[in-house]
Amino acid sequence: METIKETAKPGIVKVAAVQISPVLYSRKGTVDKVVNKIKELGKKGVQFATFPETIIPYYPYFSFIQAPYLMGKEHQRLMDEAIVVPSAETQAIGEAAKQANMVVSIGVNERDGGSLYNTQLLFDADGTLIQRRRKLTPTYHERMVWGQGDASGLRAVNSAVGRIGQLACWEHYNPLFRYAMIADGEQIHSAMYPGSFLGPLHSAQTEINVRQHALESACFVVCATGWLDADQQAQIAKDTGGPIGPISGGCFTAIIAPDGQIIGEPLKAGEGEVIADIDLAQIDARKRLMDANGHYSRPELVSLLIDRTPAAHVHERGIPTEYGSNQGQQESAQA
Repeated sequence: METIKETAKPGIVKVAAVQISPVLYSRKGTVDKVVNKIKELGKKGVQFATFPETIIPYYPYFSFIQAPYLMGKEHQRLMDEAIVVPSAETQAIGEAAKQANMVVSIGVNERDGGSLYNTQLLFDADGTLIQRRRKLTPTYHERMVWGQGDASGLRAVNSAVGRIGQLACWEHYNPLFRYAMIADGEQIHSAMYPGSFLGPLHSAQTEINVRQHALESACFVVCATGWLDADQQAQIAKDTGGPIGPISGGCFTAIIAPDGQIIGEPLKAGEGEVIADIDLAQIDARKRLMDANGHYSRPELVSLLIDRTPAAHVHERGIPTEYGSNQGQQESAQA
């Protein structure tokens, strides 16, 4: 059954894009830090917050600066610190969201059996986990670390502050992934990137990425990137034997309006957050001019096909086991 697109009525929502460092190599430490940040933002009246890509427990920077045949130790360490969904960790984040009365979008390394996934979690203001989606195609070096997600979560969802869409990092480079969010009527788009990655070029590319999406989707974009301090960079370089340069800079934490304009001052270095009051009425003002899912589209000529069937590893066919067993008993009795 199709999800009802209950877009929020025009109103003011206080949102925050959070640039934060992990507690390196520690699931518990990073979860505690995130929980405290949620509570802190709640005291400031924030109603929606985006945290960086796989901030829990930390982004796999090692995979970008270490040869694949050498990364076994670091890969195993990440597996050991990754979180299961649901778990005590997700419960703690949900409880913090509930206490703060805040909708929270956050990236995690999710462990499922012997595999890791780049997963985005969305908690509603009552603490309920309302979306868990996995990055569809890990990027370049990430493919040595994460499995692929399916399209079951490639959709926007209703929340206490409006209709939320989520994508991770270079998923924003795929126009079809982004159009899925546009077509699903997102009002606030949560964009997550690793940060401390590839220097000024990555920062500039991220800005282009999210501002273009705001224009095309006619939504607000809340973009969060992570941050490594000098000690963390040095530790990763020491543990991998890799250079520090590729895991430096590259941050762009910002809030973008539906007309593509940056609200406030972006954060490109250090920990902190960008907080702004957004007016959802601006969405209609933009869509009146350009609605990519309405009057400015030509679905009879060009349209998007999505298979949102959850991926399954086993597909059973043939006679059910119970039926086969009963049939065999009947045949034996007749003989």
